[in-house]
Parts: sequence; C-alpha cells; structure tokens
Amino acid sequence: MRWVAALALGAAPTLAAAHSFGRIYNLPVPFWLYAYGAAAALVLSFLVVAWFGSAPAVSVDPTGRDLSQAAWLRLLRRWHLPRLLRWLALLCLLLCVLTGYFGTRDPYRNFNMTFFWVVFVLGFSYATALLGDLYAYINPWRTLAALVGRIWHGYLQGRVAYPSWLSYWPALVLYMGFIWIELFGFTRPVSLAQWLVIYTGLNLCAVGLFGARAWFRYGEFFAVFLRLLGLMAPLQWRAGGGLRLRMPFSGLLQTRAESWSLVVFVLFMLSSTAFDGLRATVPWYRLFWGDATGLLTAWLGEPPIRLWVELRPWYLAYETLSLLLSPFLYLAVYLLFIALAKWLGRSHASVRELAFAFAFSLLPIALVYHITHYYTLLLTQGVKIISLLSDPFGYGWNLFGTAGLFRAPILPDPGTVWHTQVGLILFGHVVSVWIAHLEALRLFAGRIRALLSQLPMLLLMVAFTTAGLWILAQPIQFAP
Repeated sequence: MRWVAALALGAAPTLAAAHSFGRIYNLPVPFWLYAYGAAAALVLSFLVVAWFGSAPAVSVDPTGRDLSQAAWLRLLRRWHLPRLLRWLALLCLLLCVLTGYFGTRDPYRNFNMTFFWVVFVLGFSYATALLGDLYAYINPWRTLAALVGRIWHGYLQGRVAYPSWLSYWPALVLYMGFIWIELFGFTRPVSLAQWLVIYTGLNLCAVGLFGARAWFRYGEFFAVFLRLLGLMAPLQWRAGGGLRLRMPFSGLLQTRAESWSLVVFVLFMLSSTAFDGLRATVPWYRLFWGDATGLLTAWLGEPPIRLWVELRPWYLAYETLSLLLSPFLYLAVYLLFIALAKWLGRSHASVRELAFAFAFSLLPIALVYHITHYYTLLLTQGVKIISLLSDPFGYGWNLFGTAGLFRAPILPDPGTVWHTQVGLILFGHVVSVWIAHLEALRLFAGRIRALLSQLPMLLLMVAFTTAGLWILAQPIQFAP
C-alpha cells in the first residue's frame, strides 16, 4: 500500500516546501482570481499599446539627478560606511561558514541557513532592485580576493586574459548549479558551509587565473544576477562613490545584453522560478508519477507510483534535465517572437541584434514573479534573523538581548497574499510592455512600425504572465 500513501501525500495541498530551507506560505490562488488576473493582463496590455499609439513620444532621461554631493552621502563617506559594509559582508560570510561547521545541526536554529537563503538570496536581491547594485562594492569574495592581492603580487591581474568566447557562460553554469542545490540539494548547516567554502575557493582560483576585474564581471554569478536587478533600481551607484537618482526601471534602457550567454542568463531567471513553482504543483507531479501518457506503465509493466523507491533517482534526473533545458526552451520561444517582431516591423536589424536589445525588457516580469513566489519566506523565516543574531550557533546565547524576539513566523492573510501576488505580476507585466515599447521606438523606423513590432512581444509577455498566474492557481503538494 506504499503507493497509495505516496499518491495521497503527493496530492495533498499544504504549505509548499521551500527547496533547501523553510516553507513558502503560498496557497493556491482561487480560479476566479487567476481568471481575473489573466483578463486584466490582456486589458492592460491593449490599453498600454493604445496609449503608446496615440501619445506623444516618451523619452527617459538617461542621466537622472546627481546625488554625489548630497549632505547625507558625504556624511556616510566620512563615517567610512562603504568600507564598514565591505567588512560586514565578509564577516557574515565567515560567520555562515563557522556556524555551519560548529553550530547546531537544526537548520531553523542555525544562523547560516536563515541568513544565506532568506536574508541574502531573497532579501538582499529585492533590496538591490530598490537601492541599486550595492553588491558590486561590498561583494565579500571580492574583498577576500583583495586581501589575497595584498600579499600576492600580481594576483588580482590574473595569469591569462579572459577568453571572449567564455562571456557569461561560467556565471550561467554556476547559477544553474546554485538553483539545483537550492531545489534538490537538501542543504543543512554543514553542507551549506561546505558549499560556501567550495564557492569561495572557486572564486579565488578564478581570480588568480583571469583577474578580479574580468571574473567579477563575467564569472561570479551573484555579481551578474544582482547587477541585472540593479538596473531596475532608481539609484545608480558609480565608481568613485558617485550616486544618481533616475526613473525606476530606466536602467534597462541604458544598456543591452552583450552576448547570447547573458540572454540565456536572463531567461533562466524566468524559467528557474517558473520551474520551481511548477514542480510543486499536482499536475507536474502527476505527469510523471501518475503517468498521464501511459508510456511508463507500458514500459515498466505497472504504474510508476508503485515503484516509488526504485524510480526516485530517475525522477530526480527527469527534473534536473527539465531545469537545465528550461532556459533554452524559453530561448526558442523568445527568438520565434523576436523574428515575428522583425517581420512586422520591417526592421533591417538582425534577429540577434533585436534579441539582445529586448532581453532586458523581460527582467521586470522575472523580478515580480520571483517576489510573488518567495516573498512570504521573509515573513515566515526571515524575521527570525533578529533572534538568531543573538544566538548564531544555537548554543542558547543572548548576545544582544534579541534571542526572544520574532521567534514565531508572521503568517499573512491568504487574501492579502493572493492579491499581492496577482497585483505584482500585473505590475511587472505592464512595466515590461512599457520598456519594450520604448526600446522599439529606438530600433524601428516610425511609430507605426514600432507599434506593430510590439504585438508579438506583447503576446509573449501575456503568455509569461498568464503562465505565472496559472501556476499560482494550481493545487500544491508536498515535495516528494
């Protein structure tokens, strides 16, 4: 009867398991709200397109307002805040490693699990979309490499020139590996510390080989990921401590994807989050274990759910392959719509040039879908970092007097979660349509051609938005 129990377990709706750590407080969005959201996406899309078709040309100030000499910023420099933040980031990395090796094995009482997976991976990412790419200045691995460079002459310059053909492929491979660990690695404090040590060693070796400047631009995937999120922020940090205030999301128009590897990286930001949401649903689960096609049953001689234990490694391989292929599936669909946009807009630009130009217009959708899928973790587990700061190793300490604070999760009202999810997805959709149209005005001759070129992109964005809403509307199941 083990297959009966397994099937019942898989079909039961509950709080979705949050990959390596925590539980996402995501209940299925009611069908009426999903239908409302999908219809709203269509209506808003046509309203935006109709407005662009009749409104005067829209321009975005590429310079913004210079805040470099603002009194508050000068005060922060006088307090050496940038240097303090760099050392604080390095200290947090070191503490994640130490608490992992020497702290409690309980992931909910160990500092490193909550800090890394929730505060850094989620919270800092969302803060970057608001405050700009601060990570470029406080990157702990860059700080560590700089320390090595002080005692090893020539270390930061590297041994060989970074090959142009590598581009962002190393960052993409590392990003895929990170997501695999997040979804399938079942990390615990010790294994997380081990992964951080391995990643630290990899970064230090890569800097010694290619140099710090090249590696932290192309290879260190957190730097690439957060730099892309920073393009959407209203604050733009510049070398030398400069700061500019700009229109939110206008950074997406100031630069373009420079290689296929960066386009695929952006698409993986979309596909990996969609895959994580999809794999937690009953339809995905039943596709394999329920054998919707009947092929597995015919091959195995009995339903696959009855061979749960024997087929678990194959299910992992099936999900891994689906994850790794997902951005390339998205790429194929994306290029199809780009080709249609080129044809309708009668553009002389190549599909490659157009694909690079419009890639960043998908980032708002990627951001809001990431937030809708994971933000409840900040409430259910992220708030506990306050108590964990006083007892990082789980030894029963109370270093700062906060050990008793926010021990219980904050559980928002389901209606609030539903409406927030749908509202954010619709907001990201409209922003992406807006950014894509502004880009089209620069690429196509005349407003009418630009408008026509955006019809395929509009359909693509509606498809992404509707797919995200559909996933939110599906019943969820325990991670098998």
